[in-house]
Amino acid sequence: MRILLTGGGTAGHINPALAIANHICEKEPDSQVLFVGTRNGLETNLVPRAGYDIEYIKIHGFARSLTPQNIKNLAEIPIAIHAASRIIKKFRPDVVVGTGGYVSGPVLYAASKKNIPTLVHESNAFPGITTRILSGYVDKVALGVEDARKYLKNDNNVILTGTPLMSSLLEKDRMSARIELGLDDRPFIVAFGGSLGAKNFNKTVAEWMCQVAGKNKYQILMGTGKNNQYDDVLNQFKEYGFDIANQPDIKVCEYIYNMDTVMSAADLIISRAGASTLCELTALGKPAILVPSPYVTGNHQEHNARAIEKGGGAVVILEKDFLCEKLNETVYSLTKNKDVLLNMQKNSAKMGHIDALDVLYNEIKSLIK
Repeated sequence: MRILLTGGGTAGHINPALAIANHICEKEPDSQVLFVGTRNGLETNLVPRAGYDIEYIKIHGFARSLTPQNIKNLAEIPIAIHAASRIIKKFRPDVVVGTGGYVSGPVLYAASKKNIPTLVHESNAFPGITTRILSGYVDKVALGVEDARKYLKNDNNVILTGTPLMSSLLEKDRMSARIELGLDDRPFIVAFGGSLGAKNFNKTVAEWMCQVAGKNKYQILMGTGKNNQYDDVLNQFKEYGFDIANQPDIKVCEYIYNMDTVMSAADLIISRAGASTLCELTALGKPAILVPSPYVTGNHQEHNARAIEKGGGAVVILEKDFLCEKLNETVYSLTKNKDVLLNMQKNSAKMGHIDALDVLYNEIKSLIK
């Protein structure tokens, strides 16, 4: 199979595409895979790191208001479509699959005009504008959650698949992961605000980490995200007179590359409520404190988070309420009684989808046929 994959900007768009690529190559080892992204997103790092080739086109997203930059970005669209067409003509894919982000638009549109089989995957409960536009052009729209269907004008080509996860995420067991990370029996808490970082989220988490440091209660790993967030967090630690190098139970990194091991080992996750993250949490049955981003289209992260909370797998704290004292109280209340976490684990796992890759693989094969 020759498959062209596109999706970028954040890990939430890129990791599902990488999962699809890995799965196809496992099923059909002679497959040829090419990614298309932009030079502005995390795909410049994550895709080559995973061992796949990538081509780039120039395209930017749009602000919600009319600005001179939006007009400039609008002018990029026909150029991006032409660039995508050249890549498609050169690679000659059997199928083109997009997993979100504005880069998916020109690539999938160009492929549809060439009558090449196309599929777009949408992880969020509220579909992004790219997916909503593409739904009228692509052959299939695959949804991570059923709630997204009601936002699409035409559901004749819509299917529910769940969101694809990296197979390695499901292969790790908790005990071996904890041994690999050198953890003891204390609760291991993992905090991350997203691959590009979240300033307010990071500020609260860092303040809380400074308060609990040295008290021998928790083991904590924080992923700050990109965009200078790592330096900002380290500077915040210094302002509190906190030397992270002398705290063996607390670790901070820019990006958590071994997320499969870390998630498997974790007792509690503190995170935003992006769709891919929630799919990972529920697939592994991980209790969570969710802080949905208020800066996303349609407030879709709160919709995502409330569904998990309603199912008993998470506690939701809105960003306006996400302060150090509130975080400390919530972490303590969840970790002081192992039965509470165990119950949340069971509830979270009930909401997980672990067969999305197989469903998507079969759909892709049927499109090619």
